[in-house]
Amino acid sequence: MRNIKMTLSYDGTQYHGFQVQKGTRLKTVQGELEKALRILAGEKITIYGSGRTDAGVHALGQVINFNTISRIPEGKFAFAMNSVLPRDIVVWQAEDVSTEFHARYSAKKKTYCYTVYNDRHFSPFWRQYAFHIPIELDFESLSQGAKRFHGEHDFSTFCSNNTSIKGYVRTIYDFSVEKEGPLLKFTVTGSGFLFNMVRIMTGTLLEIGEKKKAPEDIVAILAAKDRRAAGMTLPPQGLCLHSVEY
Repeated sequence: MRNIKMTLSYDGTQYHGFQVQKGTRLKTVQGELEKALRILAGEKITIYGSGRTDAGVHALGQVINFNTISRIPEGKFAFAMNSVLPRDIVVWQAEDVSTEFHARYSAKKKTYCYTVYNDRHFSPFWRQYAFHIPIELDFESLSQGAKRFHGEHDFSTFCSNNTSIKGYVRTIYDFSVEKEGPLLKFTVTGSGFLFNMVRIMTGTLLEIGEKKKAPEDIVAILAAKDRRAAGMTLPPQGLCLHSVEY
């Protein structure tokens, strides 16, 4: 029995998230990957992802692993997968790893990027990959606000209410904002993320950029431990799982 690790990218526009939803026929990334593996390996395989991206969320560096008895060489596994996968999912690398490796539980850091199109008019070419905000934003305030998230905190304020987890403490190693023309890229690296956490943090920063809140307000918002204290949950299309570190 082999344990295979794969690194892949996908455009999440046409998918109802990464994870298979039992009892439904909704199209998911996991479902397409398992379907491709069934064709190639001739066996029913369950894959495990580093994170369960929501409907409409994209990935540049998603990582999965699965067990198989297939003899497809690791150097040819990516090519074989790409020959049967939809064109909006691409496997970049496949490798044999130890039986202890798990895409989710072995992860040490994850990096997400949220893209905002900040201009009066919205480019039609970015409508599936960015959130449009026509109001001019204060870039320095955005950057200062992002830095206030650094460190270990209870992020219950920045988690959607419809979730049932036991712990809300996470560590943010870096959170930065870059401007490239009309694009603002919010890049955050952390030990892990709660449900909608990145989308809520970025939504709160946009309020800071609009001068509705101040960068130093982040401290009090974190301390509130109340979802109502934070900003809006931004839509999914601007979010991308950039990379996972092990």
